[in-house]
Amino acid sequence: MTQPDDLLAAYDALLLDLDGTVYRGGEAVPGAAEAIEASRGRGVGIRYVTNNASRKPGSVAAHLNELGFQAADEEVSTSSQAAAAVLADRLDQGALVLIIGTQALADEVEAVGLTTTREYSPEVAAVVQGHSPDTGWRDLAEAGIAIRGGAFWVACNVDATLPTERGLLPGNGSMVAALRTGTDADPVVAGKPARPLMDQAIRSAGARRPLVVGDRLDTDIAGATAAELDALLVLTGVATPAQVLQAEPELRPRYISADLSGLLVPVSDVEVGKQPGWDVQVDADTLAVTGSGDPLALLRGLCATWWEAGGGPVTVRAGDEASMTALAALNIG
Repeated sequence: MTQPDDLLAAYDALLLDLDGTVYRGGEAVPGAAEAIEASRGRGVGIRYVTNNASRKPGSVAAHLNELGFQAADEEVSTSSQAAAAVLADRLDQGALVLIIGTQALADEVEAVGLTTTREYSPEVAAVVQGHSPDTGWRDLAEAGIAIRGGAFWVACNVDATLPTERGLLPGNGSMVAALRTGTDADPVVAGKPARPLMDQAIRSAGARRPLVVGDRLDTDIAGATAAELDALLVLTGVATPAQVLQAEPELRPRYISADLSGLLVPVSDVEVGKQPGWDVQVDADTLAVTGSGDPLALLRGLCATWWEAGGGPVTVRAGDEASMTALAALNIG
């Protein structure tokens, strides 16, 4: 079988994460707009798939356009839309849903024929929780009463952190954890890594062979695994090389790239596998490295060898100066 000219040629759609992949807060990730424009020019479908439930698809698209990306409202799939769909499947039309989150989340819930409130009453049938910087103790208290009373609980996502231009800040998952502790209950999750959001994006794109692209192992890569899709991990957000190397099987991407420019290079340049120029040997719980070349190529080679050996915690030792320099660049030791 002939190898595709580049990674993009092997897929008919990109399911792109936003925070940490396409942009960081109010700043575009360098090179991201150019890579996505090139993908669009090749006829590849584009879907911006975000666990952030705080904004409407139109607001997300407007923000993307401000940062230099082409984005139509219908190209944005949010966890608030997925959560609303989960609620609509479970509840009767007109049922009362307690909202923890922004008005954008409430609008999506109302769009599927449900009624919303911000305060507990015995009529509350469900609680839906999405990220909002304004969520406080009183909001969680109202939700806690409803959940303890038997209300169906949906979390838009369980991301513990949110990447921004200031660094990692508490995400919706941190607030979900507070309610878990306060109620001894667990929510149904609509966003990544659960399937509802990913399935929605695939249907929207009409894709047969989509590629998931993201920066988080626990959401983007785990979500791809759950949906049985290939994934490209970019190192512009949360995941670090050391975390990738020690990742559990369901958190392992097929491809690793510094950023979205990896879409436009030969598959062999981004696929996890043994790498020319690097020799990696396993000795119990240690990897011994010698050779020279690109540090990210070394990471792909380390992952291939260690994952094949079973994975888990590992010590990596450099056998020469070049490998020592490369490991330092990856912050692996």
